[in-house]
Amino acid sequence: MKVFIDPPNSLILFDIVERFGHEPLSTMAALQERVNSMEIDMPPMNVTLDDVIRGLKYAGIEVPSGIRGRLAVWGPMIDEADAAIVMEEAPFAFGCVGCERTNVMVKYLLKRKGIPILFAKYPEDGDEARRFVARAREFLEGLG
Repeated sequence: MKVFIDPPNSLILFDIVERFGHEPLSTMAALQERVNSMEIDMPPMNVTLDDVIRGLKYAGIEVPSGIRGRLAVWGPMIDEADAAIVMEEAPFAFGCVGCERTNVMVKYLLKRKGIPILFAKYPEDGDEARRFVARAREFLEGLG
């Protein structure tokens, strides 16, 4: 199954999802396609007209461009996701947590889609980390 991870650039969540036999949907994979594309001159700094149009599917024109830009990349991944793992209360060094409005919109899109979602608090010590991995394993194995 395809599992959207949030934050979408978390190598830790990517590894956990992959280890339990699922396909992680992440920013790294989406941006790799853009970097390898000859259409963009200075990846990933530039956006194409298609990116702007794609972003409008997920957020209106009055929404700041940074949110639309992120959703242009993350929205299609949410569309194809069969499940999601969302890490909450993560420190700033963990993944992309710089835009809280984007994070709120991502959670809204995931909930609206109606897929299974594991919401987990970022572990602060070794015991919490082990409990999180156990919860993630149980969640991922339950997906089939």
